[in-house]
Amino acid sequence: MKELCVIFGGKSPEHEISRKSVTSILNNLDKDKYNITLIGITKNGAWYLYSGDYANIESGVWERDNEHKKKAVLSPDAEDKAVIVFDGDKITKIHIDVIFPVLHGEFGEDGTIQGLFEMADIPYVGMGVMASANSMDKTASKIVFASADIPQADWVVVNKTDDFEIKMNEIEEKLGYPCFVKPARTGSSVGVGKAHDRAELKSALENAARFDRKILVEENIDGHEVECAVLGNEDVKAATVGEIMPTVEFYDFDAKYNDNSTELQIPANLPDETIEKIREYAVRAFKALDGSGLSRVDFFVKHDDGSIILNEINTLPGFTNISMYPKLWGAVGVEYSELLDRLIELAEKRVK
Repeated sequence: MKELCVIFGGKSPEHEISRKSVTSILNNLDKDKYNITLIGITKNGAWYLYSGDYANIESGVWERDNEHKKKAVLSPDAEDKAVIVFDGDKITKIHIDVIFPVLHGEFGEDGTIQGLFEMADIPYVGMGVMASANSMDKTASKIVFASADIPQADWVVVNKTDDFEIKMNEIEEKLGYPCFVKPARTGSSVGVGKAHDRAELKSALENAARFDRKILVEENIDGHEVECAVLGNEDVKAATVGEIMPTVEFYDFDAKYNDNSTELQIPANLPDETIEKIREYAVRAFKALDGSGLSRVDFFVKHDDGSIILNEINTLPGFTNISMYPKLWGAVGVEYSELLDRLIELAEKRVK
């Protein structure tokens, strides 16, 4: 039986989404194939081995379950390949074959924890250090995608220390209204705002600056919001394309995770040739970043001319029961449990 370490939680603003995702993953892992060591990281960054009821994770109750949690860390020692557990004066080691980091956003998708996994010499699900870092930083990934000749929305980068009045002049001249304001290194639409005028732009910039010192402002694209799931290492495959039809003005955090009125159309109601082009672009974007394992690549298809615009890439997309990534693979015959098996196999096969 494979010794699998699943890590969830983390210090990012997406902590709660990690708890939702990991609950779904744990409920779908084949317990006959994996002996699961479960590590929870609190918002304060404390690591614990958790052996309690999975049902207590999503609500956060697990943190108060002192009977079933013990302080633990992942050893960086490549000879250990283990989780070290502290139980009073007793220290034990649990050997680990593969790590599945179910961590969204900062400290989970940005290459930091991947560096620890590399030091520990333990295979892990998802992209490597550099690919994770470049994917997490929306401004860095835009440069990579431009070099791969993939169409994107026009953009302006704003630093937290910039004079917002001067930058707003640049944004108005280059992008106009409405425009989207995003922290450069968050996911799940955390801190994202849509500005229709200068007052809203200033407010959105100030809000985004709460989450990141670097802010990305993009032109508004009037189009279908679609997503494509990618899977693989050297041999990269793309699933079909799904369309998001939120009932709110844009697909924000609440629409993604709390609003059951948001509809997902799978496959998207688009011409076959458009779907195939999106799949091609998704694989090209993934390879341009030196991707491995998985990603969800998000696009717009413009209403006026049907042209395709790359929005962003997500290296550990949501895995909740309403998340697009597992639904897209399910639509092409890869069920949730099989998808998890494939991700773990890809982790073990990844060439460093």
